[in-house]
Amino acid sequence: MNCPKLAPIFVILILGFIQFSQSLRFDLQSGHTKCISEDIKSNSMTVGKYHIVNPNDGTPLPDSHKLTVRVWVTSAYGNNYHTADKVESGQYAFTAVEAGDYMACFWSAEHNPPTTVTVDFDWKTGVAAKDWGSVAKKGSIDVMELELKKLLDTINSIHEEMFYLRDREEEMQALNRSTNSRMYWLSFLSLVICLSVAGLQVWHLKTFFERKKLL
Repeated sequence: MNCPKLAPIFVILILGFIQFSQSLRFDLQSGHTKCISEDIKSNSMTVGKYHIVNPNDGTPLPDSHKLTVRVWVTSAYGNNYHTADKVESGQYAFTAVEAGDYMACFWSAEHNPPTTVTVDFDWKTGVAAKDWGSVAKKGSIDVMELELKKLLDTINSIHEEMFYLRDREEEMQALNRSTNSRMYWLSFLSLVICLSVAGLQVWHLKTFFERKKLL
């Protein structure tokens, strides 16, 4: 068996299965909004490209087939990373400064009669967002070295993702412990209140019967 010949194929297969991208095509009616969310960890590179699919090739798109696009992070900071009005296509790229849910929203203006536009959207994060063509040109490396570098970056990204998921798990465990503690004290307080009310009722009935000389 000639293992060196199989190595590039093995590397390519691994990289094919390990992808950090979201590519999709969707329809958007005029006057409606479509939002897509992506959970991105801090210091992770992200690249997005979008364009309207022209139903009639060779002819310009009408104003009814243009979009208003906004990309921001849904967190306490609320940073806005990309905004575009009445565009047919566009792209954005940034490095996430904080971990959390990042959202890309597409809005089509009102039109009478209503129209439907088809949007092709490609969102890549992590290793998939890197420009490997530029890396190959700058480094003057062959295909095998390039694939190995991709694999190394993919492994590092997975390693970082594992630490990120571990931190998120610790946060969830801390939240569960806090919730359980609060539920314990709430149950204890409810029990004290119930016993106090029962004691007051017994004392009230005893006083009432003694006053009526029934005891």
